[in-house]
Amino acid sequence: MIKRMHLAFDLSYIHMEGRWRMPGAWPGRRYPDVAMFEEIARIAERGLLDMLFSGDGTGVPSTWQGSRDAAVRWGVSWPRQDLAPLAVAMSRVTRHLGFGVTYSTTFMHPYYLARLFNSLDHVTGGRIAFNVITSTRRSDYANYGYDDLVDHDERYDRMEEFIDVCRALWNSVEPDAMLWDHETGVVGDPAKVHDVEHRGRFFKVEGPLNTPPSPQGRPVLLQAGSSPRGIRACAYVADMAFGPDMPLQLQIAQRKALDEAVAALGRDPQTMGIVWQQPCVVAETEREALARRELLLDAIPAEGVGVYLSHNSGYDFSKLPRRFTLGQLHREIIAGQASPGGFVRELIAKFGADAELTREEFFDQGRLFATSYARTIAGTPAQVADCLEEAFEATGSRGGFMLGHVVSMPGDLAAIVDLLVPELQRRGRFRREYTGSRLRDNLFDD
Repeated sequence: MIKRMHLAFDLSYIHMEGRWRMPGAWPGRRYPDVAMFEEIARIAERGLLDMLFSGDGTGVPSTWQGSRDAAVRWGVSWPRQDLAPLAVAMSRVTRHLGFGVTYSTTFMHPYYLARLFNSLDHVTGGRIAFNVITSTRRSDYANYGYDDLVDHDERYDRMEEFIDVCRALWNSVEPDAMLWDHETGVVGDPAKVHDVEHRGRFFKVEGPLNTPPSPQGRPVLLQAGSSPRGIRACAYVADMAFGPDMPLQLQIAQRKALDEAVAALGRDPQTMGIVWQQPCVVAETEREALARRELLLDAIPAEGVGVYLSHNSGYDFSKLPRRFTLGQLHREIIAGQASPGGFVRELIAKFGADAELTREEFFDQGRLFATSYARTIAGTPAQVADCLEEAFEATGSRGGFMLGHVVSMPGDLAAIVDLLVPELQRRGRFRREYTGSRLRDNLFDD
C-alpha cells in the first residue's frame, strides 16, 4: 500500500533575508499586513495542506560582531511578529487548515503556555499545534535577563519538565467536566477538576488549569531536536517530529536515532512521523524553476550571510581566523554552549572534520546555506515529487514535509498548491480531501 505524505508550509522567512523584494513578492502589501496572511491561509487550504507553521525568535540578531545593526539593515531574522494572533486571523477564513505556533520553554512558564494553547485550540476549532523549542540565540537570552546561554543539556531537561507540567494541566479538567446546566445553574463538576501539585527541578505549579478542556484535549506537539540529547527529548515530547533540511544521509541517521529513542521510551516508532523541512521552487518548466532559484543568491549581501549564520548557531563567525579546520570550529561552538547542529555540522558531513577552509570558502558555502539555495529543490512538479518520494521512503515513510523558504509569496505557495499537490495526488501520495475538522485528525489520518 502506498503511504501518503503530510504537507505543511513554513511562513518563517517569507518576508526576511531579502525575500520581501523578490519579483512578485508581497504585491501591494508590506509585512505584517494581516490580509496577506489571510490570503496565504486560503491558498493553503485550497491545496489541502495540513498546516501553516512559523518558527520564532524574540530578539534582534546581535551575535555577529556583537551588534544588531547589520540584522536591522538587511532584514535578517528581523522583524518578527508573534504568530498566535495571526493564526487566529487565518483560522477565521479557513475550516480545516492547522497552525503551528512556536514558543521557547527556555524562557516561558508552563502554566501560561498551557492556558494560551488551550485558548488557541478553542478559537481555531481544534487546529493548533505547539512547536516546542529551546533557545540558543544570545539576543533572545538578553531580552529575558540572561547574561549567557544556558547549558545545552539543561535546556532540554527544562523542556521535558515543562511539557510534563503542560500535560498535567491539560488533563487537570476532564473532557466532560463542563455541564452548563440551565435548570440547576451548575457550570462544572468539581469531581472532574484536579490539582496538579507539581514540584520539580525547574517549576512549582499548583493547578488546575482554569479553562474548559479544548477540542483536541491538548495541542499537537512538534519538536525539532537533532543533537543526541535533542533527539531523546524529541522522542519524549513530540507527537510529530520536525526535522531540518539537511543532506539525505543525515536525515536517514536522524530517523534511525529517533526510532531508537522512541522505542527506548516504550513507544512504537511507527507512530512517530518526521515532517522534514524542504525548501522548494515549483514551476511548469525546469528552466523557469532554476531561474527562480538563482534569485536567492542575490537576496542578501555578504554581511547578511554572516548575520544569519551567527544568529542561528549562537557563535560569532566574524571572528573566524584566516584558515581553520571544521573540527576545531565545531569544538569551539560546543564549548560556547551554542548549537552543535546546523551549518557547521553539514560542512563536516560534506568535507570531514579535518578539512581546512579559508574564511572566504566558509562564507561562500554559508551563502548557499543562509539563502537556502543549496537545499532548495527546483523543478517541475514531477521532478520535485520524485525528490520528495525518495526522501520520504528513505526515512521510513512516516510524516512528510514542511515546504517553504520559497523565493516570493504568495505566488510560490500557489504553485505548490496548483502544480505539485495534483502531481502528488496522482501518485497516491497526498490526500484528496480533509478527513476531519481538527488538526490531530488530519495529521494522523494514515
